[in-house]
Amino acid sequence: MNKIKQITPKFAVTGALGPEDIRAAAAAGFRAIVSNLPDGEAGAPLLSAEEARLAADAGLGFRHIPATKHDVFSERVVGGMIQALNELEGPVLGHCASGLRTALAWAAAAARRQPSGCVLDTLKKAGFDFSAMREELDEQRDKPFRGDRLPPTLDCDCAPDQPEAA
Repeated sequence: MNKIKQITPKFAVTGALGPEDIRAAAAAGFRAIVSNLPDGEAGAPLLSAEEARLAADAGLGFRHIPATKHDVFSERVVGGMIQALNELEGPVLGHCASGLRTALAWAAAAARRQPSGCVLDTLKKAGFDFSAMREELDEQRDKPFRGDRLPPTLDCDCAPDQPEAA
């Protein structure tokens, strides 16, 4: 399996998953998988239907929310991430080809209810520097959040009205 980067205690990201990786994710304690890898993307070891079947066989929840670098901030992707993370039992392992798009989709979802500075700090602790995307994350605050509560998978452990970091 590719290296797993823990973003929150209930959400982590990794690169593309093969059949053995799905079984390993279940053995590692993950309860669900979110795939942001579009079907047919170069190097993708599995199509989403096969990945869904393998996840079910391993006792894992599964959601496919394909994202390209051009639509990672779209309502389809961000709203889909929020909905999936509200519905799936954690801990959740998210993936795309490398983990970057999934981390960014997670960040956009998290930024709808939390200060972008806190979201960026959480990502930095996990090894992702998305500081150049701050403006795009700030723009998420004015967009709708599907759900009544912030799921643990999106919780950066910061107060919703916490002042922004400089």
